[in-house]
Amino acid sequence: MRMSLVTDCLESMSFEEMVDTAASLGYEILELACGGWSDAPHVDLDGLLESLVQREKLMDTLKQRGLELHALNCSGNQLAPNEEGREHQVVVEKTFRLAELLGVKNINMMSGLPGGGPGETTPNWITTSWPPITTKILNWQWSEVALPYWEKTVKEAKEHGIEKIALENHGAQLVYNPETLFRLRNHVGDMIGMNYDPSHTFWMGGDPISVVRSLGDAIYHVHAKDTRIERGVFEQEGALDTKTIDCFATRSWNYVALGHGHETSWWKEFFSVLSMMGYNGPVSLEMEDLTMDPLTALKKSTTVLKESLPVDFERKTELQTSK
Repeated sequence: MRMSLVTDCLESMSFEEMVDTAASLGYEILELACGGWSDAPHVDLDGLLESLVQREKLMDTLKQRGLELHALNCSGNQLAPNEEGREHQVVVEKTFRLAELLGVKNINMMSGLPGGGPGETTPNWITTSWPPITTKILNWQWSEVALPYWEKTVKEAKEHGIEKIALENHGAQLVYNPETLFRLRNHVGDMIGMNYDPSHTFWMGGDPISVVRSLGDAIYHVHAKDTRIERGVFEQEGALDTKTIDCFATRSWNYVALGHGHETSWWKEFFSVLSMMGYNGPVSLEMEDLTMDPLTALKKSTTVLKESLPVDFERKTELQTSK
């Protein structure tokens, strides 16, 4: 496994400052966000599509720092039945085109979430089988929107030379756990796998280590992000918390730096089991801890990541220095 970074956590930095920081912390791979729910702080999507010079500059800058671009991320809700959905779909299509131009074979994104039926203008996440209308809504979302969309999208991805699409297991998306991932994958094929982020499983009440065992070789990418269940709030209010993440003092759970929700020993077991299941790809640190300065959170998380991954980082540094 190799350390990767979702660069949005360094959004205040220029591209050059960001890559210097990532390299200095020991990261080998970058995951660049192209739009959707991200402001894409380090990617000028249209500029890169239009300019060979810009594309060459980006790749040369990474090469000079010993960094690799493994995946492009276009996470958003392209199935939303409104203008936002249409805008996010444009980002998906442009990201596929950019991936082809850059020679990137891996895309990370979300599965999407439709409305509750024809004529709806807002997405609708079904989390229960009662009242009976909920089952009808969910069946419509899958059969009439999601499956046809992904049949088409997989074909388009192949046309652009993309080999893998990793869907993040985020709540308020149709794919948010192993069962829903396999429902889609069994229909459209193994172009689709999981971008597994344990932080979402935590707040949805599951066990990430059990999830890893269930997914097996369907894991195509991994996001390293922690969640802390907030004692004294969770017990009273439960996990379904609609307060925005900047209200961290009163939420029942929060995204936090690695080690601030679960001990380093937990992360060691997680990555060990991940390795046992055959995963040897990038582990992308994604930082959304609002309780501290972003760079501080990044450094603290990096320390835990280096301690937890089944990699001898000291030996690796020695080998790189001796080249």
